Amino acid sequence: MKWSDLINTIKFFEKKGNAEFEVQGVELDSRMINEGYIFIAAKGITSDGHEYIDRAIASGALGIVCTEWPSKLNEAISYVQVEDSIIAAGLLADTFYDHPSRHLKLIGVTGTNGKTTTVTMLYRLVKAFGYKAGLLSTVRNYIHDQEVYATHTTPDAIRINELLARMVAAGCAYAFMEVSSHAMKQNRVAGLQFSGGVFSNLTHDHLDYHGSFKDYRDCKKLFFDRMPKDAFAITNVDDRNGMVMVQNTKSRIILYGLKQLAQIKGKIKANTLQGLILDINGSEVHSRLVGAFNAYNFLAVYSTAIALGFDSLETLAHMSQITPVDGRFDTIYNEYKKILGIVDYAHTPDALENVLDTIKELKSRESRVYTVVGCGGDRDRTKRPIMAQIAIQKSDVVILTADNPRSEDPNDILDEMIVGLTAEEQKKMIRQVDRREAIRSAVMLANRPGDIILVAGKGHENYQEIKGKRFPFDDKNILKEVLI
Repeated sequence: MKWSDLINTIKFFEKKGNAEFEVQGVELDSRMINEGYIFIAAKGITSDGHEYIDRAIASGALGIVCTEWPSKLNEAISYVQVEDSIIAAGLLADTFYDHPSRHLKLIGVTGTNGKTTTVTMLYRLVKAFGYKAGLLSTVRNYIHDQEVYATHTTPDAIRINELLARMVAAGCAYAFMEVSSHAMKQNRVAGLQFSGGVFSNLTHDHLDYHGSFKDYRDCKKLFFDRMPKDAFAITNVDDRNGMVMVQNTKSRIILYGLKQLAQIKGKIKANTLQGLILDINGSEVHSRLVGAFNAYNFLAVYSTAIALGFDSLETLAHMSQITPVDGRFDTIYNEYKKILGIVDYAHTPDALENVLDTIKELKSRESRVYTVVGCGGDRDRTKRPIMAQIAIQKSDVVILTADNPRSEDPNDILDEMIVGLTAEEQKKMIRQVDRREAIRSAVMLANRPGDIILVAGKGHENYQEIKGKRFPFDDKNILKEVLI
């Protein structure tokens, strides 16, 4: 496609230079530029793409999209000035890759907790029905059976369209993706056509980025506000923000829940370490997922399947065979010692509380709970004391340790976590910065049959990020190594 034609798919203030050339690619990253590419200069949180315009031109860029004119223009280059480079990136990528979101049913899932479990279960479900599908998640990206490394909850607008185009080329009929609040605020899903959206829940997270809970909530809500009339909007009616999410949507609204009136109504009949038995609209089903929070994830998936037109009983039959997602209430059991280890991604107060409440509900009266937990560096600091408080209140022993400290000193993070704990509460706490040793300590302390060890916060991650470097670290492997 010629650049002169591609330009006309976006709103722009002014264009300069010759645009009569074939576009070979569009990019937001100057390091990915090749001959004949368009470089889209965008202002990010830590860097400004306008500073890399000369580098992009040197690498072969023939067109530049920017919000500010460079101080010096190159006569051989085509320049276009726009109001928002990221929105332009989404629209340009959508057109360049031949509108891939229009050629498959794209479903977005948003909320604080449950996104990964929900999209992964949906991906597995439609494959069980015999369809090819794509997945964009925190844990993994898939183009049908081909795994593609995931770097963000929601990739940038260029990567999303590239991946969706590859899904279309591979014959995928469906694609399921997590839609983060960051992605909405940064317009990373601009230009995409969603067939449906799902809301899980909204709790305390990412306030370091959003500044306020209202901004965080409104970014999630924006996803549903922008969905088309012929799409569906599925929401958790039991969540206090569930109806807020869909109050301005044009899409068909579908409610699910365990407590309030809803089109998709569930009831927990049994909740054990072997899984859930649920009643959904009068049909009983067994799930391998554990905990009330997973009952909501199950309902979200079922609601989506029904909205997509799948048969109810066949859907329940397939869903009963779906296994838990890596790092989400992932269990390891020492048969000889009768001690259970659980690895979970719980890194928000609500998620941690959900997991610990589930453990409390399922454990015997004599069982003790040992929780290994920390908080990530360079992230929402306000949740740190809340996380520690929840862990202390709902565990017998808490071992505070490093999560992904990133650029921060892990001891400083732990100092902030223990703020507000009483002297009596601190007696239940052990401080061990080394995460491997913290897990080892929990295993050594858990010496009664029925004891439970929870290692929370990192789940599926196979690294620990310290001072800008990622070191190999897998909670599940380490727990298995010392427990079994």
